[in-house]
Amino acid sequence: MRKILTIAGSDSIGGAGIQADLKTFCALGVYGMSVITAVTAQNTRGVFDVRNMDESIIKEQIDCVFDDTDVDALKIGMVSTGSIIEVIASSLKKWKAQNIVLDPVMISKSGYYLLKTDAINVLKTKLMPLADILTPNIPEAELITGIKINGIDEMKKAAKMMVDMGANTVVVKGGHLINDAADVFYDGKELFIMPEDKINTKNTHGTGCTYSAAIASYLGKGFSEKEAVLNAKRYITTAIKNSLSIGKGVGPLGHLIDLYRRAGVDY
Repeated sequence: MRKILTIAGSDSIGGAGIQADLKTFCALGVYGMSVITAVTAQNTRGVFDVRNMDESIIKEQIDCVFDDTDVDALKIGMVSTGSIIEVIASSLKKWKAQNIVLDPVMISKSGYYLLKTDAINVLKTKLMPLADILTPNIPEAELITGIKINGIDEMKKAAKMMVDMGANTVVVKGGHLINDAADVFYDGKELFIMPEDKINTKNTHGTGCTYSAAIASYLGKGFSEKEAVLNAKRYITTAIKNSLSIGKGVGPLGHLIDLYRRAGVDY
């Protein structure tokens, strides 16, 4: 069985972060492992508080995983501070980690800044060059590039800018577009659009976490970058279409919808 690692924050409502990643790994038939970078107090209505793990325990978690088993791929999610980013980058270099997906989690849907502004440049210089695939949404791509993104043309421009800044392959996610949910893929050579209709649901909690975890899963299973992204796009679209009305705000996705159906759950 392929083994995939998530380095991310914990979500107490279970729809994003570590919890979403592990559900995604399970759904896609890989073994999930985790390094927790932060504990958040959040629910479907927003993020209310964050406690970052200290750098030493983050390093020890990474060392323990890599020292004990092979890691076929990994994704990086919430990393709040420059010092945490430095520790992760150093550890991944030490262990020669491969198939790295970086989801630059910066702002929650409720507007809570999950990445300190002074850490953005550290992420750009330390983690972006290590990542095989970078998966920013539109607000994150705007923060990284400094340009305003209003549609597909600007998404293409931003993707090219991020590759010029040192990223290997970029997927700019279009979930924040008004009338569709197209993504833009660019690997320095090939640029293409992955069109998708906007799904009529408010329950999109954890979409970015889930998408990047799915990409890492497919990379770990031996798929090419393009194949991994296309397969992950299909998975996330199905999960959104089968999202769950849990909580009083933005509900989670149907990560394990096939399992629920087999169990006869009326969701």
